[in-house]
Amino acid sequence: MSAPKSDPPTADRAYFAAFLDLRGKPAVVVGGGPVAALKAETLLRSGARVTLIAPQACARVAELELAGALRHMAKRFEPADLAGADIAIAATDDQAVNEAVARTARGLRIPVNVADNAALSSFIMPSIVDRSPLQIAISSGGASPVLARKLRAMIEALVPFAYGRVAALAGRFRAASRRRFPDPEAHRRFWEEVLDGPVAEMALAGREQAAVDALEKLVSGASEQPIAQGMVYLVGAGPGNPELLTLRALKVMQQAEVVLFDNLVAPAIVELARRDAERLYVGKQRDRHALEQDEINALMVRLAKQGRRVVRLKGGDPFIFGRGAEEIETLAAHGIAFEVVPGITAASGAAAYAGIPLTHRDCAHSCVFVTGHLKDGTLALNWDALAQPRQTLVVYMGVHGLAPLCEQLMAHGLAGSTPAALVENATFASQRVVAATLAELPARAAEQGVRPPALVIVGEVVRLRNALAWYEPGARGEPQPAAEGAGVASG
Repeated sequence: MSAPKSDPPTADRAYFAAFLDLRGKPAVVVGGGPVAALKAETLLRSGARVTLIAPQACARVAELELAGALRHMAKRFEPADLAGADIAIAATDDQAVNEAVARTARGLRIPVNVADNAALSSFIMPSIVDRSPLQIAISSGGASPVLARKLRAMIEALVPFAYGRVAALAGRFRAASRRRFPDPEAHRRFWEEVLDGPVAEMALAGREQAAVDALEKLVSGASEQPIAQGMVYLVGAGPGNPELLTLRALKVMQQAEVVLFDNLVAPAIVELARRDAERLYVGKQRDRHALEQDEINALMVRLAKQGRRVVRLKGGDPFIFGRGAEEIETLAAHGIAFEVVPGITAASGAAAYAGIPLTHRDCAHSCVFVTGHLKDGTLALNWDALAQPRQTLVVYMGVHGLAPLCEQLMAHGLAGSTPAALVENATFASQRVVAATLAELPARAAEQGVRPPALVIVGEVVRLRNALAWYEPGARGEPQPAAEGAGVASG
């Protein structure tokens, strides 16, 4: 049996990369199916006036026509339909129609694209990463559109959406900066300093007016160069698994000059910081602190005043039992710029990986997070509010006080048969879930040797675990938790 013949190579066909200004220009799309609708929407995003020609059209085309976004001509294509058009796209399932569109467009010297047919096209449509006004186009020259889309997905993950704000800011001051720095080399150096400095960071953090004010001073000559100004990022490191970091968290970690972390942040997450970043351990465990909170606050202020970019990594989310509010109060009092990067809270991460939904319309209509950290040997909680039916209770740092916690919940109305669970080392390869009734959980935890970090989940939703559990811990190569601490000390 002979091997199947391959298509002729396309790699030797060189394309000229360009962006067309189609704002207000007439564009014609021939075809009425989903592919044609997608092509039409791409043209609409560029500001073109779109006419779509097809005897019948899909629901999406009908929606666009109803919204007044395009004009649909319910007819078969005729060569006269391209008269006056600035661009044409054919996206039908009829090869003869596609060939007719391509032939007519070439005769009129109109750029034409035929969907999935580079040979008939005078231009091809690349995969686009859109951070308007910034756009990144990826093309394989028609050799492998799937590969181009795969590369696009990779770039999408690496380029923050906020880069569009930075590009818009640069465009706003482009003319003024040229007047301020008429020499091309000086102009280039100016923008390199701006885009690598605090002005860009302000824009990325959403502080657009501060960025505008700073740039106005620079281009007016009121300030000769971007003033070295530190920045502190309070970054939620999530429940532990580095795969659960947000894109923004990864971005600022790779820009940081200093990373402050504690024992609740997994080593694999700390390693994601840029290679030359200074890593400072400020670990806090139960009744054993490497640095007191006031010392951590002072350290962040000192580093920022030195003009450094500082990432304060916090397990879970900075604002859920993470003392993040205390830290930014100190930063604000000293005039230090900061940004809070939310993280997946330990409660939602642990519950998801344990197969325990925090809410469910048949079991729980509300969810409450509390800290079970013992102070002076007592648990000062609003027990009546916590011991409610159809409610899920998640207790942070509850391992050491588990017995009195369960006793008080039962004393205030929860049945001893209420389902409960401990999730130890959530989202890691060593994750373990110990499930029992509320009355039996302390003894079961002692038998199993459960140790922090672990969360307590109480409520009828725990019954769903057997049916919904999906995560299989123990896979080789999965991350391991950080050094043992007192529990999940932050969000």
